[in-house]
Amino acid sequence: MLSEMQVTIRDATYCLVSLSSPSQELKDSAAAVIVESEAVTLVITTDEADAIGLPYDFAAAWLTLEVHSSLHAVGLTAAVAQVLTNEGIPCNVLAGFYHDHILVPAGKGHQVKVLLESQA
Repeated sequence: MLSEMQVTIRDATYCLVSLSSPSQELKDSAAAVIVESEAVTLVITTDEADAIGLPYDFAAAWLTLEVHSSLHAVGLTAAVAQVLTNEGIPCNVLAGFYHDHILVPAGKGHQVKVLLESQA
């Protein structure tokens, strides 16, 4: 799958924030919402977090892996993680129905795009 993959980068810088009970408005504006037993994690832009005073410790570039991977596919996440591990770049993975998305440190987006697309 890596050999067929193109990577796109969203324009904004994103962050993860954790709130026990975020407002519906904030959940609606989030790029991703993950409900856990401890709290709700929201992926929002750093601009939005800064504007409302929400703390975060990981500013990220959002990359979309433009290859349709079945929800039953084996190995895509592992292959991407291995490429990034070899370069010492952390990532957080979000799986959508059509694509996988990775969050990498802000400023590393273009480097990661080149790394992943060079795996063909």
